[in-house]
Amino acid sequence: MDKKPLINNNNTADVEKSAVPDEAAVIEEAGAAGEPLAAANAARHTAGFEYAGDGRKRVVIEGVKPEIDDGQFPIKRVLGETIVVEADVMTDGHDLLSCVLQYRRKDDSAWTSAPMKPLVNDRWRGEFTVRELGRYQYTVTAWVDHFKSWRHDLSRRVQQEDIAIALRAGAEMLARASAQATAEDAAWLKARARALESDQELGYRVHLAVSEELAALMERYPDNRLATAHDHILEVVVDDERARFSTWYEMFPRSYSPTPGQHGTFKDVEAQLPRIADMGFDVIYFPPIHPIGRINRKGKNNTLTPEPDDVGSPWAIGAREGGHKAVHPALGALEDFRALVAKAKDYGIEIALDIAFQCAPDHPYVKAHPEWFRWRPDGTVQYAENPPKKYQDIYPFNFETEDWQALWTELKSIFEFWIEQGVRIFRVDNPHTKSFAMWEWLIGEVKAKQPNAIFLAEAFTRPKVMHRLAKLGYTQSYTYFTWRNTKPELIEYLTELTQTEGQEYFRPNFWPNTPDILNEYLQYGGRAGAIVRLVLAATLCSNYGIYGPAFELMENTPLKPGSEEYLDSEKYEIKRWNVNRPDSLRELIGLINRIRRRNPALQQNANLHFHPVNNEEIICFSKHTDDLSDIILVVVNLDPHHTQSGWVNLSLAALGLESGQSFQVHDLLSQAHYLWHGTRNFVELNPHILPTHIFRLHRRTHTERDFDYFLG
Repeated sequence: MDKKPLINNNNTADVEKSAVPDEAAVIEEAGAAGEPLAAANAARHTAGFEYAGDGRKRVVIEGVKPEIDDGQFPIKRVLGETIVVEADVMTDGHDLLSCVLQYRRKDDSAWTSAPMKPLVNDRWRGEFTVRELGRYQYTVTAWVDHFKSWRHDLSRRVQQEDIAIALRAGAEMLARASAQATAEDAAWLKARARALESDQELGYRVHLAVSEELAALMERYPDNRLATAHDHILEVVVDDERARFSTWYEMFPRSYSPTPGQHGTFKDVEAQLPRIADMGFDVIYFPPIHPIGRINRKGKNNTLTPEPDDVGSPWAIGAREGGHKAVHPALGALEDFRALVAKAKDYGIEIALDIAFQCAPDHPYVKAHPEWFRWRPDGTVQYAENPPKKYQDIYPFNFETEDWQALWTELKSIFEFWIEQGVRIFRVDNPHTKSFAMWEWLIGEVKAKQPNAIFLAEAFTRPKVMHRLAKLGYTQSYTYFTWRNTKPELIEYLTELTQTEGQEYFRPNFWPNTPDILNEYLQYGGRAGAIVRLVLAATLCSNYGIYGPAFELMENTPLKPGSEEYLDSEKYEIKRWNVNRPDSLRELIGLINRIRRRNPALQQNANLHFHPVNNEEIICFSKHTDDLSDIILVVVNLDPHHTQSGWVNLSLAALGLESGQSFQVHDLLSQAHYLWHGTRNFVELNPHILPTHIFRLHRRTHTERDFDYFLG
């Protein structure tokens, strides 16, 4: 961690660059009026007591927010966002304080200072805007401001003798400030100091002393030699817009050949780009595209007895054709992949790759680096297991290997290789089963060179582990949304994600389904159930995705009762998807994604508010922009089989509405318009027609309301 910054004596009241002194300079400055700090502490020790700091520093800084684990981990923001920082700042007695927020890009040497303003009860607030990708640092510094205290007290003095003495003391402060001012400002301060001690009328001199012009200049050159800095320099990771708002479509490239039974190629995927772009997706996510192992290859439905033409699981990575830096020959060549990446960008789409740190038994790593794997007493490698599941076709890496540094370096080079091919977004398979320390190092190294790289953690694991991965550097994370289906579950979970400290660093990405997860709600909810989960994912969360064709076509048959695995899973075979089927959800998905793009309220997770409904099968929530220019209200019938109705009890304050005010709601799905009034409004949703409303609120002007009255 860097040394604490100490404000020097050339700050402004607004924003000005200032260098951070080195340790020797800090000690020298702190001891300017007496012994150097080190010598003073030694003298105190000789006298029989010790104090770790300079006892003349009277300001206390506590409760800095946002701050994650005492500054151990950074918060996250996207380009152009404003970071609001608050802190408890106090001192003994009645002296007034000055407090500044300092910030800089991490690789800059100079700090920028912005004033913090007092709120109530010793709470202070300041802010700054991040304008470049990468890492910023920030901290809080404060000091007893003797000039402010003097100015405040001067205005309350009544005895002429007291006032005259106070003016002389003020003149001395101005003289000290002039020593650090620019030539022009120094001359002005010296002249004002002389005026305060002059023989001019006392009231006039007081007027000069309390002028706003003098206050502004003294704030520019404060006496902050005894400033206190917060214990930690805090950091913020700044990502690009897609870290905050993205729409993912997962597909297996091998399933898109126009010829039945034939392995698809990257060229075949290019033909799908117009359709996927038309649905409004800006990220296409591929499962691993590498050569697939032949040893212990799995057959259809995960059987251990594959047929000769079985293609195996893409997550069994590596064969004689290559490993993590190669593509499956049947998909095409690297040149074809790069062409696909470029073509996708023409449609506003990024290609995201699955990075799975594991190997098939015939991966080149197994032979070249046997020390990177865990060997059993019988001379075989321990394959992956998650009892009762067994993955005989996968060897996990041993992160306790003596050769761990070489292993880390090689794994980092995998990301670097695909970045060279034009990839910037990575979905990482099971990161919670790999070394935490490695992830912090690896992601930091990659983002230092490629700050717009995005890492999505596929971490369906314990909550604290998921949060740890986010703290270590993961940009986004899968969540428990897939299994939160009731109204209390959704409200509790979304409140946790959006209203607690975790929202500073944990960015959720909601998926109604994945190739591994077909939950019970989708199995039995039918078309209405799929729409419910789609709308919830797309409106509750600014980042969401679907396992594309299976969701479009509402695939809902499990491998067996009680299982969340798909029957005839695409993980183990080439599928042929009839994406043009007339009952497809394609048009509705496209409409919802257009609504997301056109309404900034849905492009962030802040300002989420749940509104009570007197029916547990109906959930209602709103999102809005900070300036209330865009307000979205969503009402969903969670029962996919029966019509439900109820009274929505709106929190008008959360919507920027006045009590008793009428307003128009425009259903962006059906294009219907309704005039609502006050807090209580009635809704009825038939799941067989459409189980949801997505309303955009229009706050009606006085003219519109007067016109309604005129019409009677």
